[in-house]
Amino acid sequence: MKRGLIVCRTGMGSSMMLRIKVDQVIRENGYQLELVHDALSGIEQYHDVDVVITMNDLVPEIKGKFKYCIGIENILDKKAIKNELDKFFAEQS
Repeated sequence: MKRGLIVCRTGMGSSMMLRIKVDQVIRENGYQLELVHDALSGIEQYHDVDVVITMNDLVPEIKGKFKYCIGIENILDKKAIKNELDKFFAEQS
């Protein structure tokens, strides 16, 4: 089981919406991914996550701090989320 962190600036609105959509994609595709979410200011405490999923505009602030970072343009676009998760899991094999 992999661990994922959903991040937005405040850890409230955008990350919750993105988490709902990512959870749907996980269930629909049987991905082995457990999620937590937090604000950008709280990410330093997460040392054991395999992937960070966030909005595209936050990627430059997060990239390099974690093993793998996914940026999503439209947080409601389940197809884009699935495509990015497919890439992540393909690289894990």
